[in-house]
Amino acid sequence: MHWDRSLAVASQIRELIPLTKHMTALEFGAGTGITSFMQKDYLKEITLMDTSLEMLRVINNKIKEYGTDNLKTINFDLEKAAYKETTFDLIFNLMVLHHINDTEDIISKFYNVLNPGGFLAIADLFPEDGSFHGKDFTGHKGFDPEELSKLLIKAGFTNISYRKCFVIEKKISDSETKHFNLFLILSQRAVIK
Repeated sequence: MHWDRSLAVASQIRELIPLTKHMTALEFGAGTGITSFMQKDYLKEITLMDTSLEMLRVINNKIKEYGTDNLKTINFDLEKAAYKETTFDLIFNLMVLHHINDTEDIISKFYNVLNPGGFLAIADLFPEDGSFHGKDFTGHKGFDPEELSKLLIKAGFTNISYRKCFVIEKKISDSETKHFNLFLILSQRAVIK
């Protein structure tokens, strides 16, 4: 399912954003980096950012195994600090935003690390009843893309659009399986005139 989900999102990003081999990208909350590995042939360089050293170790092993020279990892917590090392032409993340406490703050930080004209692509859950993660989960129970659009506009993003991009079929108990819809929302940092 993780592979299929990443494939669906990666292919729709390529369909909707004019990626080039001159562009640099940041995968925020990269996990094991599946989506970045699917995008590596379409971009100049991808930085995979995560707070988990174990996840980054898995990615670094895959980078060595495949001999990939345009993927690099960074252990950084963007929730807690602003990233000032470089800027990017594209930021993407998949199933990460609902784990972030302050959505408005992280969107503002995304804006600040994008180049003018750069793109932001977020794939996450539509609103759900809390059964996706269970009763002890403290994050967001999905997002209404219209409400998320308002946060993007407030941060300065333009050209906002969204679509349903995938359906997760998940077993939530011994006897029940539910379908959870994912959206892909795209936006762009305005080009400075």
